[in-house]
Amino acid sequence: MNFQVKYMKLDLPEYQGEPNFISEAKCKCAASIVKGAVIIEDTSLAFDALHGLPGPYIKWFLDKLGPDGLYKLLSGFEDKSASAICTLAFSEGPEQPIHLFHGITRGEIVLPKGNKGFGWDSCFLPEGKDKTYAELNFEEKNAISHRRKALLLLKDYLSQRNKS
Repeated sequence: MNFQVKYMKLDLPEYQGEPNFISEAKCKCAASIVKGAVIIEDTSLAFDALHGLPGPYIKWFLDKLGPDGLYKLLSGFEDKSASAICTLAFSEGPEQPIHLFHGITRGEIVLPKGNKGFGWDSCFLPEGKDKTYAELNFEEKNAISHRRKALLLLKDYLSQRNKS
């Protein structure tokens, strides 16, 4: 089974809840609009000190607080650890099962540094690195990114399905 990937910007509802619920709901909605196979992506930034928040709401937190504000949000906590999480949801179409693939990169929230990247890249320092996502070049970031990890899991899943 082969799939042709085509980017489409869909106006999907902003679901609330845990990341898996949000990804499944977005995938189901997208499949019903497209009337075919879909892959949706949802990104979270989960602070350990805040028990996973802002999580899937990072877009809104970033919009209101900016990278500096995300760092300041943890000022009262000793624990600055966080996880960058990419959840890909895949379905072959409406009423078909939804498969989730999670890519996770551990790190910590730091005072923003760097001007490459986007969003919260400047305040996320990946584990084992001395540069934020925004300071890494494209190849360095791509090698460890949460999105790449999720895409590799999806690729493996689709490859295994093709062999069946």
